[in-house]
Amino acid sequence: MTYLPFAGKNAIVTGASRGIGRGIALKLAERGARVVVADVNLEAAQETAEVCGNGSFAIALDVSNADAVRQTVADLIQKLEKVDILVNNAGINRDAMLHKMTDAEWDSVLAVDLSGVFYMCREVGTHMRTNQYGRIVNVASASWMGNIGQTNYAAAKGGVVSLTRSISKELAFKNVTANAICPGFILTEMTKAIPEKIFNQQLERIPLGRAGEPEDVANLVAFLASDDASYLTGEVINIGGGYKL
Repeated sequence: MTYLPFAGKNAIVTGASRGIGRGIALKLAERGARVVVADVNLEAAQETAEVCGNGSFAIALDVSNADAVRQTVADLIQKLEKVDILVNNAGINRDAMLHKMTDAEWDSVLAVDLSGVFYMCREVGTHMRTNQYGRIVNVASASWMGNIGQTNYAAAKGGVVSLTRSISKELAFKNVTANAICPGFILTEMTKAIPEKIFNQQLERIPLGRAGEPEDVANLVAFLASDDASYLTGEVINIGGGYKL
């Protein structure tokens, strides 16, 4: 029997044109959701939306632009009438050692990876609060614990963890849950481009002996977005095969 826990539900997934975000969008659609595939790359987002089906569609969205987020979410609510699931996956990295990191590298990562999550949670979370239903899943990273060359990225992802815990307390009484997930070493276009020596070094740090797939992360997101996880909120869940930085 087909498992469709999200039939009749609308989901927004940011950064959904490729990698983990695409995997999440496809998984939610596979289980019945109509997915708004949001990304700065509209062409790639449209391709993902076509594969999703279920009336899914793509939008161009820069989550670091507060005005754009505000208007886009308002337009989506008017079009869809309700948003049930929000997955904040959009993110960038601009790695550099502390003494070499520029203001632009710091600012750009914080703008997308932290402020973008806040803007989306504020606009969509307010709608969910009114509707008295919602599932928010924020994609942080194992790097939130700190990592060499990632001062900006780790700070942003650590902020996402604290943001998630805070909004979970604010929204819980309105039947809105908010959880964060922290992927470890996941096979994406970015990780596949890592030099073989470094790639193998990363694998050695994973007790399960393999890199994760986007679908591994998508399965966790789908659970947290479902009513099976209705008693989970404010949680921070690592998903990395036992990987530790």
